[in-house]
Amino acid sequence: MSKIDPITREIMQNALASAADEMAMALYRTAYSTIVRDCLDYSTSLCNADGEMIAQGVTIPLHLGSVPFAMETLFKKFDGDMQPGDVFILNDPFDGGMHIPDIFIVKPIFWEDERIGFAVSTAHHLDLGGRLPGSSACDNTEIFQDGFRIPWLKLYHAGEPDAAIFTLLRANVRVPQMAIGDLRAQLAACHIGERAVHTLIQRYGLETFTSCANSLIDYTERLVRAEIASWPNGSHTFTDYMDSDGVGGPPVRLTVTMTVEGDTLTADFTGTNPQVRGAINNTLSFTASVVALCVRSVIREDIPNTAGMFKPLKIIAPAGTVVHGVMPAASSMRGITGFRLVDTIFGALAGLLPDQVLAAGEGGNSLVIIGGQREDRTPYVYYELMSGTWGARPDRDGIDGLCNPANVASNIPIEQAESEYPVHIERYGYVPDSGGAGKFRGGLGLEREWRLLSGEAHLAIRSDRRDHLPYGLYGGKPGRGSINVLHHDDGEEEVLQTMISTSMEADERIYHRQAGGGGWGDPLLRPPADVVRDVKNGKVSLQAAREAYGVVLDEVSLAVDKAATTALRGQTYADKRKAAP
Repeated sequence: MSKIDPITREIMQNALASAADEMAMALYRTAYSTIVRDCLDYSTSLCNADGEMIAQGVTIPLHLGSVPFAMETLFKKFDGDMQPGDVFILNDPFDGGMHIPDIFIVKPIFWEDERIGFAVSTAHHLDLGGRLPGSSACDNTEIFQDGFRIPWLKLYHAGEPDAAIFTLLRANVRVPQMAIGDLRAQLAACHIGERAVHTLIQRYGLETFTSCANSLIDYTERLVRAEIASWPNGSHTFTDYMDSDGVGGPPVRLTVTMTVEGDTLTADFTGTNPQVRGAINNTLSFTASVVALCVRSVIREDIPNTAGMFKPLKIIAPAGTVVHGVMPAASSMRGITGFRLVDTIFGALAGLLPDQVLAAGEGGNSLVIIGGQREDRTPYVYYELMSGTWGARPDRDGIDGLCNPANVASNIPIEQAESEYPVHIERYGYVPDSGGAGKFRGGLGLEREWRLLSGEAHLAIRSDRRDHLPYGLYGGKPGRGSINVLHHDDGEEEVLQTMISTSMEADERIYHRQAGGGGWGDPLLRPPADVVRDVKNGKVSLQAAREAYGVVLDEVSLAVDKAATTALRGQTYADKRKAAP
């Protein structure tokens, strides 16, 4: 292997990252379903000849840590049986996948009959069969209810499609035109990745390409180890709880101990809840993705996203727990566990890196699925990912209404939803006073309400943080909790559980309010000018300004009463000192 100079490596790094982004854009532009095209629930990456990731698109980060596990199982089955034009497909959580709706497409890349890399795309499909529309229901109790399982199979043989697999897939899903359309979009993305790699080899030569790809992995590892080595040695344990196990059971405990020892970071999930009956169990690969994402979030942003990210990390996730489910654990709604693990890991890291971690966000994007038949009896599956909000950061407020760092998903535009599905969006916006109070305020949660226009539909909801609120840090207050309300056509209002499968009739409305982000720092240290700005923007009420922040405003002019504010804050501090043990 030739020695690579830093300039060439930097050029190759950016070229590969651009190629992965180009793959992502191709998938976005050619996808059929709203879950991919509008919610952006997909990812792309490139790997070297050994299946190690060398670049990733700016897409769903929680997918990408699963790529090493998927590639490992692919190699076990097909390492000696790959040729130009082959394409492989997978979604089985117990064969290297994550959950049934996420399909991996992997295309080996060859140069003059030598395998030199892989193009990988992963996309969340609208429906892949199973018990209920959307192949996602929190009250599924085994993997067989989640949907159509695909272990590693060869989808294309030397450029020729396996017609039997396409036929089988069409026969087992509710909206086959969407499934096949999104699958072809994934294939297009992989073709784009292959073409980009070939272009780089034509320009720089195979030896330089291979050397750069491998050196990027080592480079990432060195940089990540250097970051970890700069942190103080020690351990910190944090425990958080999910509201439910998906089938009405008790809260689910998530515990992690993060340990810094030299240039190695260990995430130990010993003490976490055993796997549960509901469909919220993680695969080990998904838990590893969460750990990598959290580390990625607290280190330098210019470190390349390669397999080297994982090498300084040690993950202890006991088999048979909710973070490492074993057969036949259901996992179709496992996303909520992944999001809550982000909060749990950040909670532990806050004890080690107090100025680098944000407070808890909304608890993960909420999922609302409405599935049924249109008036012409054609099936539909409306899949809404409500991507919510950030907790406050050590130096600024949480971002309102934007998906937390665990995701890069988007909400479906109202016009798109109403034009494609028999629903009407009655309400959509920020929830005032939902962000946790703090020196830096937590981001506001979102609310949305859907009216079913015709027929009867199945309704599935995945949400959290109603009972166990998004925590604040260093004196910051928790965010406001979530709620689900089904408005029946007779005027009755039914408060639903955070995770539920039920049905709704025409003209009924389902309302969902996400939790707000937790605050950071003492609310009484928030500059009054920032409170005034929030009140003027409708984000904080006059009452909350006074009660949560100790800021007294004129009800008409919204000018700060400085004397009253100073007195109120002083009295609040005095009351706190008296109440302290």
